[in-house]
Amino acid sequence: MALKITLKPHEKFILGGAVIANGDAKSTFVLENDVPILREKDILTLQSADTPCKKIYFAIQLMYIDGKNLPEHHKIYWELVKDVAQAAPSTKPMLQEISNDILNDRHYQALKQTKKLIEYEREVINRVRTATRSL
Repeated sequence: MALKITLKPHEKFILGGAVIANGDAKSTFVLENDVPILREKDILTLQSADTPCKKIYFAIQLMYIDGKNLPEHHKIYWELVKDVAQAAPSTKPMLQEISNDILNDRHYQALKQTKKLIEYEREVINRVRTATRSL
């Protein structure tokens, strides 16, 4: 089934492994085959992967768009997951769901689930900060 994607002027996206930048006008593309695609709003840079859960997202993103180096990305992913699960055991159910997607080559779905993990991480950090300020 074809995927139709409409881009705003100057919006970037990753198609396959290539970064593509739209021109000055709104554009519509129809993708006729199955290829990894990430819109700019879903792309995380190495510099912005500044928390453990964002690093997990970045590793999955690399799995999704850079399949030729999958073993290396998997190694990094599993190390990060182990560290996060040890530091925050409450994340284990979410990590299990994400890991199941990884093991079944559903990287895009894993990215979507990892966004929820990042939000949970943000909430936990905010609660800890609030609690330490009130001490």
